[in-house]
Amino acid sequence: MIFSSRNITTDTTTTLKSAPGVLHSITINTPANSGSITVYDSLVGSGTKIATIASFASTNPCLIFDVAFWTGLTIVTATAAPDITVTFT
Repeated sequence: MIFSSRNITTDTTTTLKSAPGVLHSITINTPANSGSITVYDSLVGSGTKIATIASFASTNPCLIFDVAFWTGLTIVTATAAPDITVTFT
């Protein structure tokens, strides 16, 4: 399977897809002190939550989800957001 990707580097609300799909992974490339990443099955930064991730300066994991979303994929980064890459279909 071929995935699309998007790099996010600021505190923002980012709608990555406005149709059903699959969230494959979120890679924290450069962690920030106490950043948060909230993932929604939605076209906006609220609604059905898929995950809430706390990012800390001492870790930079690649989190594998492989979960379906039905409405859309929106990522909200806040509080010193890290540099992340989201892969999805």
